[in-house]
Amino acid sequence: MDLFADDTSLTPIPLEDGELWFQQRLALDLAPDEVMRRLLAETDWRHEQIHVWGKWHAQPRLSAWHGEASYRYSGKTFHPQPFTALQRHLRQAVELATGRRFNSVLLNYYRDERDSMGFHADDEPELGPEPAIASLSFGAPRTFILKHRSRSHTLKLALGDGSLLLMAGTLQRHWVHGINKERTPRGPRINLTFRLIA
Repeated sequence: MDLFADDTSLTPIPLEDGELWFQQRLALDLAPDEVMRRLLAETDWRHEQIHVWGKWHAQPRLSAWHGEASYRYSGKTFHPQPFTALQRHLRQAVELATGRRFNSVLLNYYRDERDSMGFHADDEPELGPEPAIASLSFGAPRTFILKHRSRSHTLKLALGDGSLLLMAGTLQRHWVHGINKERTPRGPRINLTFRLIA
């Protein structure tokens, strides 16, 4: 099922086994293209290696970890860089829209249609049993895919420039999510996933 929304407030998307909320355009006092330009220039992007199925692989995207706590996933511990002024500004807007608190952010830079994110759940112990993950996107739209772990349910959502997605409740326990490579040419995209690390 493909889902598209045109609202300007965070709205729930009906979903079994978890909570999913979507806002087409987060209210910001900066234009999305200005945010994109600054994120590209102000972030120390890294091409990280991760451990998957017993082997080390280069991630098919660039990334950066900022905030107040270290984070471990895919066999590697990521030590944070401090929040930038822009990241703090975006975090405040996300916290206002979601009513949640966040102390860390993972930034992913998808350079073109060849960059992707494998299917996974954000279920690391330091996120807690029912983590809230707020995903903020800038740049070219990409299709975000959710697959249920035990049922033949799939959801697809177009994450466009300035969109906000909130995953919460038991969603990470029952669903995996990812971004596939695409055949159609795509421009650059930056995604920020805000988290609360215990």
